Amino acid sequence: MNANKIFQIFVYIFAIIGLFFTTGYLAIKFGFTNNPGVISNDRFFTGQTNTFTQNSGWASWNNSPEWNSLKEAIQKDKPLIDQVSKETGINSRLIVSMLIVEQLRLFNDDRESFKKFFEPLKILGSQSVFSWGVLGIKKDTAIEIEANLASTTSPYYLGSQFEHSLDFKTPNIESERFTRITDQHNHYYSYLYAALFIKQVEAQWQKSGFPINNRPEILATLYNLGFIHSQPKSNPEVGGAAIPLSNKTYSFGELAYDFYYSDELINEFPRK
Repeated sequence: MNANKIFQIFVYIFAIIGLFFTTGYLAIKFGFTNNPGVISNDRFFTGQTNTFTQNSGWASWNNSPEWNSLKEAIQKDKPLIDQVSKETGINSRLIVSMLIVEQLRLFNDDRESFKKFFEPLKILGSQSVFSWGVLGIKKDTAIEIEANLASTTSPYYLGSQFEHSLDFKTPNIESERFTRITDQHNHYYSYLYAALFIKQVEAQWQKSGFPINNRPEILATLYNLGFIHSQPKSNPEVGGAAIPLSNKTYSFGELAYDFYYSDELINEFPRK
């Protein structure tokens, strides 16, 4: 094979790689990767902590191989989750509520990886393409979380004590952001970004006169949909991406609510 032919092959390879990344970028940019989501009209949420409807079908998600594997994997990260909870003031169980939905969705979407890696090794799945880390944080959301920490005029501003929570240690911010959120061996920053998102949204709604600190289903819905959908009002709806599990399809907020008020992992991550 002559040099010219080899050169042409390399050109084709790099062109294909470039097309892949360009397609991925455009898909994210224009929302093609977004799940259309659902509104959970079949459930009644009043905002009270004792109003869970017992006919919601818990057994659809917590009596499955996916849940059994996930439960063990989450317990391995308990020290990190508790650390982030202490640093941010966000209840560890609330963080885990977002985590279990992201992970069950990942296990369901990528059955082959679940069978080969996640189930036998009892580990969490860390994403690195359209969403990042074990909590599925999108790049734009991560950037906005960072910006809100520094902007004193932002409705999401948490005060000077949090301004340096996500300071970068190198001048290569893009690379460092990606690396620390997608780190498969240390999920600290995945939990920290998620907790800060929750805290920022709580602050926004509190300032607007519509506190949602005791509404895990609403916080989870907003976590899934992003800042753009966080519009404080008196009657927020529960919804988000559709999560098909076993014989039932949940919305993101609904499944997080189910876990939060269940007894699963209640000793490790108690409600406060």
